[in-house]
Amino acid sequence: MSSSDIPKKSHHHTVFSAEKAGHLDTRLRRFLYRPDRLAEQYVKPGNRVLDFGCGPGFFTREFAKRVGDSGKVYSVDLQEGMLEVLRGKLEPEGLLPRVTTHRCGPDSINLPTDLNGTFDVAFTIFVVHEVPNPANLFREIATLLKPGGLLFYTEPPFIVSGKEFQENLTLAGKAGFLQVGKRWFFLNRAAVLKNKGYRVDSITKPA
Repeated sequence: MSSSDIPKKSHHHTVFSAEKAGHLDTRLRRFLYRPDRLAEQYVKPGNRVLDFGCGPGFFTREFAKRVGDSGKVYSVDLQEGMLEVLRGKLEPEGLLPRVTTHRCGPDSINLPTDLNGTFDVAFTIFVVHEVPNPANLFREIATLLKPGGLLFYTEPPFIVSGKEFQENLTLAGKAGFLQVGKRWFFLNRAAVLKNKGYRVDSITKPA
């Protein structure tokens, strides 16, 4: 099935502008969301991490600290303005060598194919609702992750309804993810998904 065969989602949300990037990295948000604790829970030294929709690097910073010099964080965003802010913050901290920034397209992460199956963990934090084709996004992430790799997916309830969140979990399941945990991330719905290594829609049913 090609990406053109996958129906677009019925929910429409706007992309958070890079001009407002300063609102995404504040002391209050660090206190509420504790990106350091999130990194400690899901990221190990030496890991390869995908931070999709990284914005100005609010979570990237802690992921980069956690992976160490032997790991790598791929910080992906649609807006070059966000990536510029991220690089400007991480370079003085000496963390930029651990981070590769990548500008994605609106319909594809578009990382090099030699990275497929090499990521240990991926994060989609408050961003899937901005993506026009979540089904294709989950398929791409499943392809990038190792079998057994984890995806941490979370959305704000004041933007994404419980119904839409569950619809996206269903799409993730079809992409080959198994839900292994469900929690609240501060006041936001969150799920932990494990990559099974195959997609439901890629399995040939017996005649």
